[in-house]
Amino acid sequence: MGDWLSHSSFHCMAAAQQITEALIQESIANAMQNVCRTLLRQDAPFVDRVPTAEYERDPLKFQLIGNVGFAGDASGMVYLCMSDDFAVYAVGTILGMSAAEVRFAGHEVIKDAIGEVTNMTVGGFKNALCDVGFPCKLTLPTIVNGNNLTVASLKGTARHIFRFTCATHVLVADLQLKND
Repeated sequence: MGDWLSHSSFHCMAAAQQITEALIQESIANAMQNVCRTLLRQDAPFVDRVPTAEYERDPLKFQLIGNVGFAGDASGMVYLCMSDDFAVYAVGTILGMSAAEVRFAGHEVIKDAIGEVTNMTVGGFKNALCDVGFPCKLTLPTIVNGNNLTVASLKGTARHIFRFTCATHVLVADLQLKND
């Protein structure tokens, strides 16, 4: 494990660049693609960036939202927003269960698996920030489920909303980066 830590520290020593919209989009798209390919054996192509004003006027609604924060030289929160159908599909694929088995297993199984998907995705995003000189650490994932859930803007953050598809399902990554 010591070698891994040294390797990570080395990458974090890179000269700090600016966190641009292009860096944010590329980093979250790569993280989403890597996690979906690894865990779900599916591509997760980037569809579009949702304008913040449009989203706040008419927010997309979801049944499940996972979020992980990050703090350090860059700070913020990433929300992964999805339908219940996608969550059941993802958990079933990850755990080798049918949709009926996932639903029977209950919310704790879904919460744990989607927490890991969220943690891995935000971890990939965080690593990209670290690689360009913005070391930060992750918080624990939080999973919320319900009907017609939306994500509100956090005060003092710049918001970046990206839409992806995976196995015909829509996923939204809502990144909110603290303004310095």
